[in-house]
Amino acid sequence: MWNIDDADRRILNALQRDAAQSLDQLGETVGLSRNACWRRVRALEDAGVIAARVALLDPAKLGLGLTVFMQIRTNAHAPDWLAKFSTATRSMPEVLGVYRMTGDLDYLIRARVADMADYDRLYQRLIKKVPLSDVSASFVMEEIKETTHLPL
Repeated sequence: MWNIDDADRRILNALQRDAAQSLDQLGETVGLSRNACWRRVRALEDAGVIAARVALLDPAKLGLGLTVFMQIRTNAHAPDWLAKFSTATRSMPEVLGVYRMTGDLDYLIRARVADMADYDRLYQRLIKKVPLSDVSASFVMEEIKETTHLPL
C-alpha cells in the first residue's frame, strides 16, 4: 500500500474527476505549483497508484444499453479450467469484469451488451469456450449509482 498524504489525496480526487485537465488546472485545483503536481503525479504513476488515465464513455450512446450480471457455477476447479475460463472471458470485449466469489456462486461476470439477442450471442460464445455447470443472468433495470471514483 502506498502511503498518500493530503496533497496526493487532493491530486488523486481531482484526477478521478477529470484526468485530462492540464497541470496548471490541477495545480490551481489542489493548491500546488505546476511542477509540484507534475512530480507528485509522476511518483504516483511510477508507484502504480495511478494505473491508467482513460476516457469514460456513455454505453447507451454507443448502443450498449443493457448491463448484465452473469452468475456462474462450475464443477471444475482445477487450474487448467481456470486458465481456460480466464482466457475466454478476457477475449470477450463485452465482458467488463470477472470476479471469483465466495458462497454458492463461483464467478460473477459483469458485461455490457446491446440487447437480449446480443446477450444470447455472448452466452453462446462463452459456453462454447469453457464448460460451465450453471449460468444465470440478471439484467439491470436502472443504474442507481455507477462510478469509478474511489473513496480517498
